[in-house]
Amino acid sequence: MSQAVKPLKTQDFETEVLNNSKPVLLDFWAPWCGPCRMAKPILEQAAATFGDTVEVRTVNVDEEPALARAFGVQSIPTMVLMKDGKPIDAWVGVQPYDALVKRVESKAGLPPRVLRLN
Repeated sequence: MSQAVKPLKTQDFETEVLNNSKPVLLDFWAPWCGPCRMAKPILEQAAATFGDTVEVRTVNVDEEPALARAFGVQSIPTMVLMKDGKPIDAWVGVQPYDALVKRVESKAGLPPRVLRLN
């Protein structure tokens, strides 16, 4: 089953991220950010690839500044990979689809899958 990229609100952070049994990839972004808009289709494709194994959530830094501050976000897009309620990897900037999927799978301890290059 494919997973959609969903926005994350501060009030849902504990339930959707900290208490989630699956790894969660957080995308800190803003609508006015060009690279953030470039990352959107890559994240959507990655979410479809991950299916139910990894949750992908977006955090609009203009609407959720407390979350951005909590993660020390200074540049966007910033990606933070969470597992067992803790950040296990973070990076700034847009990554190509295959590099993003490989990085998340490797850091989250997931078995690698055959990538669908579209």
